[in-house]
Amino acid sequence: MDTPVNTPALSRRGFLIAAAGTGVAFSFLTACETKEAASTAAAYEPTQWYAIDNAGIVTVNVIRAEMGQHVGTSLARILADELEAPWENVRVKHVDSDPKWGLMVTGGSWSVWQTYPLYSQAGAAGRAALIEAGATALGVDPATCTAVNGEIVSGDKKISYKDIVRKGGLTKTYTPEELGAIKLKAVADRKLIGKPVTSVDIVEKTTGAAVFGIDAKVEGMVYGRPIIPPTRNGSKANSVDDSAAKSVKGYLQSVILEDASNTVPGWVMVIAETYPAAKKAADLVKVDWTPGPTANVSEKDLQDHSTKLIAKADAGSVLPTGNTDTSAAFRSAASSIEATYTTATALHFQMEPVNALAFQKDGKWEIHTGNQWQSLVLPWLAKALAVPETDVVMRTYRLGGGFGRRLNGDYAVGAALAAKAIGKPVKMILTREDDTKFDSVRSPSVQKMRMAFDKAGAVVGMEQHVACGWPTEVMAPFFMPKGEKDVPFDPFAISGANHWYAVGAHKVRAISNDLANQTFRPGWLRSVGPGFTNWALESFIDEAAHKLKMDPVEFRVKLLTGEGANAGSAPNAVGGALRQANVVKLAAQKAGWGGQLPDGTGLGLATSFGQERDMPTWVACVARVNVDRGTGNVKVEKLTLVADAGTII
Repeated sequence: MDTPVNTPALSRRGFLIAAAGTGVAFSFLTACETKEAASTAAAYEPTQWYAIDNAGIVTVNVIRAEMGQHVGTSLARILADELEAPWENVRVKHVDSDPKWGLMVTGGSWSVWQTYPLYSQAGAAGRAALIEAGATALGVDPATCTAVNGEIVSGDKKISYKDIVRKGGLTKTYTPEELGAIKLKAVADRKLIGKPVTSVDIVEKTTGAAVFGIDAKVEGMVYGRPIIPPTRNGSKANSVDDSAAKSVKGYLQSVILEDASNTVPGWVMVIAETYPAAKKAADLVKVDWTPGPTANVSEKDLQDHSTKLIAKADAGSVLPTGNTDTSAAFRSAASSIEATYTTATALHFQMEPVNALAFQKDGKWEIHTGNQWQSLVLPWLAKALAVPETDVVMRTYRLGGGFGRRLNGDYAVGAALAAKAIGKPVKMILTREDDTKFDSVRSPSVQKMRMAFDKAGAVVGMEQHVACGWPTEVMAPFFMPKGEKDVPFDPFAISGANHWYAVGAHKVRAISNDLANQTFRPGWLRSVGPGFTNWALESFIDEAAHKLKMDPVEFRVKLLTGEGANAGSAPNAVGGALRQANVVKLAAQKAGWGGQLPDGTGLGLATSFGQERDMPTWVACVARVNVDRGTGNVKVEKLTLVADAGTII
């Protein structure tokens, strides 16, 4: 962050502990002080992703949001391993928005998987440049040099990264083509990847020093709490009666927000000197609204609409899964099975309610908030504020939980519009109730499953039809791939249905529930598509095994042949279905599948894979469950989980 913010004040106890620790540190440093001269040499930046300063400190620029998953540590470890940097010299900087970073998004379990090539190449490039510069400084042939733990070594000669930077003259940079050609370390030579290290931010997180969006403050700011309209879309605030709110000490005003981006239609922002005052006053303000057309739509209405859409043979998009014409397979089938599965609306309930601080400074709008997809919300902010995107900067903070909610940064628009309306910095915080009302929920879904068998019981055809609200269609249509006949589909509402099982003709149809899209703003939640598509799939696989009177594990392994398209693809998903079969067999073995169990106790297995087929992850879980036949109480006694996640960082 470039703009200073005030972090929460230390408690008296915290101050005394900190002061005592500082005294010890000062005493120790004084006793051990060295006379090394300060250097003014500029830091060396082999790529934009990191810099090495004249003290040997490596600062890694991270564009992924930190929300408890230690993504900074993971990505810095990838880079530092290739760079041969001592871990104690590595720092992480979660950068603010800037076009130079490209796509800034943290979601879908993509961060490590998709950033690995970029950061490993960047680290290796720096190592190569330092070897070249170190060889020059030592007066030796670069071919005789190796990089070892922050030093370039040639025989009995060596020079540290710090001293190389201090000598200056390091200007070597790399084109994308050169980075792609860089030779990476052999797996056996890795020192940080897959090894135990201390997370770089563990002290901040455990002492309370970490600054979250809800902690951001600037001089002269006021607080805002929105009054959420009756519908997510189409509501209009006609008038505001704040007469009762004027009795609240610190209450300032209520503002009807005018939103050209249509992100927060119908919002009224209650402004006060303190957040408690804004919170209390908002409960007293009365708003006359004209609600949107979906005010009376129920969960049942949404599910019924999905069912009707599935019944329309030409609705939706058919995914390119190979042979998608299942009609012949079902016509000639000796038997078949069919089932329908539904899931309900799911909320995020992340620990930190959404919030944002917005203000204009030196002609630029600054938005201080925790966010998972800066590249998505920046255009909304620019449109709402009627300024170019280059005049909006999103400052980065820790997230108190994301789970996909903060991929949709709609809440930042409300704070920005309020700040523009009153001409002051506005810190907006939603209450837990507000956050729930305004959540970008995962849509309810309806899924129709069909499977066809020949006379020998072999699977010859399968269909999975999924209807639900599409978050990507509503918020990021440019992110949607195309299915057959060039019909686009939302991958995050269907992924998981294009599974690794060999089922003959295979039809997967994704259908957008337009009523759901109008009723709320569908959101991404954790595993996104597989969160409900794979649940239906695995439930249906069990039903199919039961119909065939086959063991559920045996049935799954039989279908995970690893042939054809299910063989997987390089570089990430090599092995494909065979790797999934392996985790299934291993989980079953470790859980004692097929062994003797007490009365009322049973085992059940489910298996899944990464959000997309090219993601290098396969998992299987066996649940040992006991049912008390007298009371009907169900107790999960043990879960046995096996995961193949490729390279473990």
